Amino acid sequence: MTPPASSQETPETPPSGTLAADLRDALSLRGLLLIVGVLALQLGFVLSYIGAFHAPAPHRIPVAVVAPEQVSGQVVDRLDAMKDDPVEARPADSEREARGLLLDRTVDAAILIDARGRKDTLLVASAGGPALTATATQIAQGLERAENRQVEVRDIRAPGAKDGRGMSSFYLVLGWIVGGYLAAAICGMAGGARPATLPRTVVRLAALALYALVSGLGGAIIADPVLGALPGHFGALWALGALVVFAAAATTVAFQVLWGVLGIGVAIVLFVVLGNPSAGGAYPSALLPAFWRAIGDWLPPGAGTTAVRNTVYFSGHALTRPLWVLAAYAAGGTALAVTASAFHLRRGRRETTAG
Repeated sequence: MTPPASSQETPETPPSGTLAADLRDALSLRGLLLIVGVLALQLGFVLSYIGAFHAPAPHRIPVAVVAPEQVSGQVVDRLDAMKDDPVEARPADSEREARGLLLDRTVDAAILIDARGRKDTLLVASAGGPALTATATQIAQGLERAENRQVEVRDIRAPGAKDGRGMSSFYLVLGWIVGGYLAAAICGMAGGARPATLPRTVVRLAALALYALVSGLGGAIIADPVLGALPGHFGALWALGALVVFAAAATTVAFQVLWGVLGIGVAIVLFVVLGNPSAGGAYPSALLPAFWRAIGDWLPPGAGTTAVRNTVYFSGHALTRPLWVLAAYAAGGTALAVTASAFHLRRGRRETTAG
């Protein structure tokens, strides 16, 4: 005879396939934590993009002023005294000097004052960012209307015929960045976020370096001979692309070695949530709020966009900082990944020995 069941017996685990079992599997603590992380990433994405773009306003746009000596200082002072500091003016001795400052990326606009007439000239280079050019034009026209003068706008360096609104540089770099961190993430998913041995970390980085060369080549082929959006600088674009991709990939590997799968989320925050809206694509840094304006030049998307634009349109001027930034991410990510990998392996051996 089967004894009666005790009222103290532990309830049986719901059989596999029941709704209760499926809910428990789907809503595990790990799963819930990952969902919370994705939600935070999503809201961070929304906050960062809307925060950067919802109210673009000029801030200390560098402008050169060419005017007769007797009025030059007055014009510079008047521009600098404008409410909310939209302009940072500096005198230039001649139109030739002003053009040079504009093309070497020292200033973003130049105004030529005609002391003998009532029609002044604003020089811009919209290849550096059409939104910034439009803002500089609006500021100049507002000043001229206040004094019953006219302003003629001359664009001395416009985007190429197949580079709509000068955005191709940004989209090219964006594609390279996405490829870099996704390639590193996939390597981590396939072989473990933290490689089992130090040589495997080195091999992974070497494989990603090869991927960066191929990815840089592919982007340069598409941007130059295939679409003609950024023509005439194929070799330079290939080199820049390889550097951008490896900078993103090596940094992502380092994050994975440090934090496991969470490192992929950190890479997305750095490169996408923060990096893309501050990169100077839709709006150059002078039109962004203070936070995004401050970080843009120091993240790979912004450094890469500046490097490509200045290479293609401005004869390679002002490349020192963006190249150093990209090199720092590439070298720093590599060094950190190798160092962190060696540390984890040594700690693992000590724990094994102690056990």
